[in-house]
Amino acid sequence: MSFEALSIWCIICFGLFQLSLGAVRHYKFDVGYIIRKPDCIQHVVMGINGQFPGPTIKAEVGDTLDIALTNKLPEEGTVIHWHGIRQYGTPWADGTAAISQCAINPGETFHYRFTVDRPGTYFYHGHLGMQRSAGLYGSLIVDLPKGQKEPFHYDGEFNILLSDWWHASTRDQEVGLSSKPFKWINEPQSLLINGRGQYNCSLAASVINTTLPQCKLRGGEECAPYILHVDPNKTYRIRLASSTSLASLNFAIANHKLVVVEADGNYVQPFAVDDIDIYSGESYSVLLTTDQTPNKNYWISVGVRGRKPGTPQGLTILNYKTISASVFPTSPPPITPQWDDYNRSKSFTYKILAAMGNPQPPKYYDRRVQLLNTQNLVDGFTKWSINNVSLSLPTTPYLGSIKFKLNGTFDQKSPPESFSSDYDILNPPKNPNSNIGNGVYMFQMNQVVDVILQNANVLSGKNSEIHPWHLHGHDFWVLGYGEGKFQPSDEAKFNLKNPPLRNTAVIFPYSWTALRFKADNPGVWAFHCHIEPHLHMGMGVVFAEAVQNVRGIPKEALACGRTMKVFMNNNKHN
Repeated sequence: MSFEALSIWCIICFGLFQLSLGAVRHYKFDVGYIIRKPDCIQHVVMGINGQFPGPTIKAEVGDTLDIALTNKLPEEGTVIHWHGIRQYGTPWADGTAAISQCAINPGETFHYRFTVDRPGTYFYHGHLGMQRSAGLYGSLIVDLPKGQKEPFHYDGEFNILLSDWWHASTRDQEVGLSSKPFKWINEPQSLLINGRGQYNCSLAASVINTTLPQCKLRGGEECAPYILHVDPNKTYRIRLASSTSLASLNFAIANHKLVVVEADGNYVQPFAVDDIDIYSGESYSVLLTTDQTPNKNYWISVGVRGRKPGTPQGLTILNYKTISASVFPTSPPPITPQWDDYNRSKSFTYKILAAMGNPQPPKYYDRRVQLLNTQNLVDGFTKWSINNVSLSLPTTPYLGSIKFKLNGTFDQKSPPESFSSDYDILNPPKNPNSNIGNGVYMFQMNQVVDVILQNANVLSGKNSEIHPWHLHGHDFWVLGYGEGKFQPSDEAKFNLKNPPLRNTAVIFPYSWTALRFKADNPGVWAFHCHIEPHLHMGMGVVFAEAVQNVRGIPKEALACGRTMKVFMNNNKHN
């Protein structure tokens, strides 16, 4: 080992030693199918320990989580990704099948063991096939160590996990997405708040113009709304996370302002809004002050943004404890903003700036990668591509392939770092055909990388979709957004003073988003659109950095494909 590599490894070890001084928290997760009524309609759901959503994990900064995950699915593998946890020193615990580990086979148990190094609002979800769509998700909350205080005051907190729900099975969805001709299952039937929604009835039927009947719920049903019970004149922290498969959402509480204080586990400059846009993969903390008339209850609404909605609002109630929770609000719920009012969406997004004291980005980058999002055809099958390459993952996880220098397990040719300067992003592609690939973007340790995400028109018609992109293993600085095609002159508009640190960022239609991150976490990391069907259809890339510095990979993580033979031959950890 070189002196530089040894030094890096010592720094990582020392950092993990410092972080692991907290408690070790043990969880036992059994993943299996259960029958539930998430939106009052009986359905097969993927749950954990018989629960849907899965159990909420709570920890403090410095704690080590030891989660023994047993696959009790009858016929398919599984993994779980700990969304927003950076996995310093434990890249095999990131929970990405074919990238950081092998899928956990039916009947097998795999121990996810990692340290949580910063406070924030996170969640976990399946990362194999479309298991997130099937219900494999739950909340993960990391608090400050006891004795330390947040930079804002609150008297209590609520945790809200938002999701969308289809009545068709995920198997039906997968087959349709992979068919020729392409078969789309259309918009979700319901929006769920902590796994609860109502289909074919409305909680607000008596106060809105709708053909749906009034929901007749007593409160004990599986689909009964998750009600927020509050005292008057208090401040509450509401932790919001979106595990939606498709939908971009808007969250609002009637007559109440929301003050945004956290985004993706990072503090932001507080700002007040009437409602909040939240894209798949994002998380926020907002402060709610209960300063309204206490003899009323108020609607909480969740509606679809960014797509022409075919799904009714999700609704629940903010209940002032001074009256019964069974008293429904007499006013209509907040109106979800027009789905294609992108200027409103951008106005909210542009307000998110780093709080004072957050790390600032390096002033200069070492390498720039421009990634063009397009919809394409591969042998007649509809795919999503990045720089004309649609991602198809290999059978041997990249982490093992690169670590052990295994040839032939994935495409050794570097994927394209840019796209043609004359590409017309405003119209359907002149040549719609694309290629399947699984090459890797290789970065050196501590290299500063700029990523320009460029959005474009879809295959046919005049349309460009919203894409929330999520990076594993890192946070990145969002340096800026812009309309049309990115130009070198746009760099002058980058925010290097107080850009927010995020792990998920949106690209708006016909627009670009500029990100900067430091490749300081040895491992192999997914970077992809967090819309489940888009990833399933190839909208993602793979980043690898300083994999030679990774040590201590458990053999259970890579006991498949070509790496299984490596461990069989060595019969020991590396």
